[in-house]
Amino acid sequence: MDGDRQAQDRYVTVDGLHLRVIEAGQGPAVLFLHGASLGSSADVFRRNLPAFARAGFRAIAFDAPGFGRSDVPADHSLAYRRALVPKLMDALGVKTAALVGHSQAGTVAVALALQHPSRISHVIVLGTGSLLPPLPGSPPRPERNVPDREPQIADTRAALEATLVHRELATDEDVALRHGFCTGAQFAAAVARAAAKEPPEGPPLWQRLTTLSVPLLMIYGRQDRAQAAERAALLKETYPQLDLRLVDKCHHLVPWDAADEFARLAVEFLNRSSPLRGA
Repeated sequence: MDGDRQAQDRYVTVDGLHLRVIEAGQGPAVLFLHGASLGSSADVFRRNLPAFARAGFRAIAFDAPGFGRSDVPADHSLAYRRALVPKLMDALGVKTAALVGHSQAGTVAVALALQHPSRISHVIVLGTGSLLPPLPGSPPRPERNVPDREPQIADTRAALEATLVHRELATDEDVALRHGFCTGAQFAAAVARAAAKEPPEGPPLWQRLTTLSVPLLMIYGRQDRAQAAERAALLKETYPQLDLRLVDKCHHLVPWDAADEFARLAVEFLNRSSPLRGA
């Protein structure tokens, strides 16, 4: 792998917080946003960044505040994490970026594209259940819960493997790294996030997807949880103009289970949709 394509860690300061950034490649910026599960971090995308770098993009992932090796914020709301993204882009010298949002971060990416269309060139959503409509007659989805105690490493492995079809991808090294982000200050931050109340902000985002003024690609695993495949089919039936792909042998952790297919679909989408070269 070329040296300039090798993912490198560094830190930037935003809102007085030190945020860890992993970056590879040069070209139009693609900013990767990880989900909110306990232990999640920019490392979710570490195996994906080189493929985007080879395709001519500046691939950037970062630990959101309160996750991974980034500082813990005073404000644990999703609204704060969303508002931080344009500030991070400023700190990185990025005027315009494509956003890739996994799990809960898919809603962050879509909301930012609605709020700041001049700064977001594309949106790619990976496995975001809240951007899918409920099935008729289905009960409300339960709220995200945090364990009442810090997990043991066996708990971390079980939780990670539960998001994968290819469970062998959860190596001992991966589990140990993720477990290190599940305890101490990160666990306390997860508890605080779960307690943060998020006021409703109008109609569900899935009902506003077709109002986006930037290109949108949605990728889901066919074996994902919460009847995602059926709900994705319902969304596509409701809005047939959406570019929505179901990937077989893929659960919730799309960047791992379907790393090659994700990169292929995403790079084709970014190139087809005329990325802003040099942005």
